[in-house]
Amino acid sequence: MVLRMPGLSRRAFGAFGAVAGSGLLLPRTLRAQEEPVRGGTLRFLVDPEPTGLVPLSDTTGANVMLSCKITEGLYGYNLDFSLRPQLAVSHTVTPDGKELTFKLREGVKWHDGQPFTSADVAFSLMTLKASHPRGRATYANLEEVQTPDEHTVVLKMKAPAPYLLNALAGQESPIVPKHIYDGSDVTTNPHNHAPIGTGPFKFKEWQRGSHMIFERNEDYWDAGKPYLDRIIVRFIPDAAARSIAFETGEVDVGGDYPIPYSDLERLSQIPTLGIETRGYGYGPNISAIEFNLDNPYFAKPEVRQAVAHAVNKEILLQNVYYGFGEVATGPIHQAHTQFYTPDVHQYAFDPERANQLLDQAGLPRNDEGIRFAVSHDPLPIGNQHIQSGEYIRQALAQVGIQVTLRNQDMATYIKRVYADRDFDFVNNTMTNSPDPTLGVQRFYWSKNFKPGVPFSNGSHYENAEVDRLLEAAQVEQDPARRVQLFHDFQKIVAVDIPTLNTIAIQTFTIHSVNLKNHTLTADGIHANLAEAYLVS
Repeated sequence: MVLRMPGLSRRAFGAFGAVAGSGLLLPRTLRAQEEPVRGGTLRFLVDPEPTGLVPLSDTTGANVMLSCKITEGLYGYNLDFSLRPQLAVSHTVTPDGKELTFKLREGVKWHDGQPFTSADVAFSLMTLKASHPRGRATYANLEEVQTPDEHTVVLKMKAPAPYLLNALAGQESPIVPKHIYDGSDVTTNPHNHAPIGTGPFKFKEWQRGSHMIFERNEDYWDAGKPYLDRIIVRFIPDAAARSIAFETGEVDVGGDYPIPYSDLERLSQIPTLGIETRGYGYGPNISAIEFNLDNPYFAKPEVRQAVAHAVNKEILLQNVYYGFGEVATGPIHQAHTQFYTPDVHQYAFDPERANQLLDQAGLPRNDEGIRFAVSHDPLPIGNQHIQSGEYIRQALAQVGIQVTLRNQDMATYIKRVYADRDFDFVNNTMTNSPDPTLGVQRFYWSKNFKPGVPFSNGSHYENAEVDRLLEAAQVEQDPARRVQLFHDFQKIVAVDIPTLNTIAIQTFTIHSVNLKNHTLTADGIHANLAEAYLVS
């Protein structure tokens, strides 16, 4: 779908995208009428440069977006969330939900020529349970993976996992070669930067600061695909230069808001470009302020509540995101209509109330009008987090909180926030994933506080009732009861606010109109692009 926006308000576009991007309400995309064209090089823009290419422990956006061209999952998901067989061709589930059996695709080979077997799946799933930010919750009830033969995998669960069949995409549960990773530290294995997968493209090279090259896998299990000969991944750190690259035709596609929101309407008028909002249902994004609860100031609930009253979310929506999205009311994106509830405590923009709360917290102003000073680290993806940080600094100065912004590259940010825990508060993007157990739980579950694992419980939040609700939702098979558990969870964290959710973001892909079949699934541009092709 190519979306043009003349006469369409930003807020209307944002509201449309919240539905279209969800992938929940739209029919499956129809195949292009013309015969796919073979050959050609796709120029894929990514920002920032990834820190790795196999998301076993690091689920940074660029890592996830690129890895799925090389490594795969058991299933893909159509835009309506129906299953697309990938490394698994079928499955069965016992009535009690405690045993899942997968039949694997036969004749699949790893890019180094070794056969793909059930041992690879067993190794990968148990690794994800141990090291993946979301996998700790996703596979919490997985006790054992049995491999009765080379093409059968049996998951033995200690309790049902009603969400699990939504967690098997390559970006969420990548299947990696046991013979490459077994016996190593999966977080530092060198093949994280030169992966061997089963996917339609093979890794060829990575020139740091410049580009990557993926080449066509001639032995791909889906005969005749991919259609493209290669993908060249470009890294362009300057936001203005990224917009120019699309204008001049230097690049063909980019996802996860690859250009500044301020340029989106202008570029949407260029006839050679299209804007796609679908393909983000698998991971709708919420921007958020995450507090380090080990910080003596932010450990006080009154201080977090004061920040919530001091920050005007509408200003962020209109001036940072240019209206492309909605004000967030809690940790679950509005696109997840089944689980989302607006019936939670809200913090109106009220600087007077913020000042009262800070006084109550015993934090008076000094002679210079400052109550205390903290540092703030914006996520180094795009420019919206830095712009949000600049606004947050100004807003908190009005209530006596002095904020110093610290900007850094992604590797430094991850080390500082998640390994060293040398931060006070951040603003970042939290990917919801298709189910709250998969995407939301990781930020609020006390058992997911694991220093060194990116995008986990960075706030170090602990609430026994929240843990109980999240763990109950992990195993609840009654859909209505499960929805209520997540509603109750949202109400508690809205009061505790270890994280202040600000904007339910409208994410988009920008692409050349000559690129076809780039968005066929619920994970859109994050999928493997085996069916994508270029026309002249």
